[in-house]
Amino acid sequence: MKKIIFTLMAFAVAQMSLAQAPKKSTAEVSVVFGLTQPLFTNGFNFEVDVWWDKWMVDYSHGFGLEFTGANVYREAADQHLAFNITHSTGIGIGYRFTKNFNLRIEPKWHIWEMYYDDAFKTSEGKIQQYSTYTLGLGAYYRWTPFENKENALKGLTIAPNMRWWPNVGSTLENNALQYFNQRTLQNEIHQANNIGMGNTPFFVNVSIGYTFGMRGK
Repeated sequence: MKKIIFTLMAFAVAQMSLAQAPKKSTAEVSVVFGLTQPLFTNGFNFEVDVWWDKWMVDYSHGFGLEFTGANVYREAADQHLAFNITHSTGIGIGYRFTKNFNLRIEPKWHIWEMYYDDAFKTSEGKIQQYSTYTLGLGAYYRWTPFENKENALKGLTIAPNMRWWPNVGSTLENNALQYFNQRTLQNEIHQANNIGMGNTPFFVNVSIGYTFGMRGK
């Protein structure tokens, strides 16, 4: 799978570099903010997208994403763990199958802080910091409901999306941490976290923001 995704990314970059300049000289630029992050993880995420006729690129960055309580999967909860993602960042390269729908290849980097859940985000409760690296796909739908209006609402952008970001590596040896747990009072093994729902690579989000330079239909 990793070879397939790397091949697709190389193909996308090659196609973008070989493509003729768009008929319309000005690219559209979107700035959007994820809703899942503040609603469910007390964090923040922004994304900047640049759009051409068939291709797009993006940069996204999340801060302070907290995985506590119900957001912690069972194995980690049994070890009395909680997690803070200080940074989750990377790029995307996408192809626009239609004006609204695009599919992206997305390499990302995530920095995890691992704590005991009863001493979350304290120096006494911190166990380890590590990074995971993901390489996956994202399916996005960019909806601009007022694009034909000639007023301030013209660029309003709503972007529901689904993403599948599997781990391809981490800074943990063999992607796992062996440690003595001061709450269970025994040796435990923590496997490097996945970034998605229920410790899977899959998650959904809805972003809202504004697109500048909208050209209309």
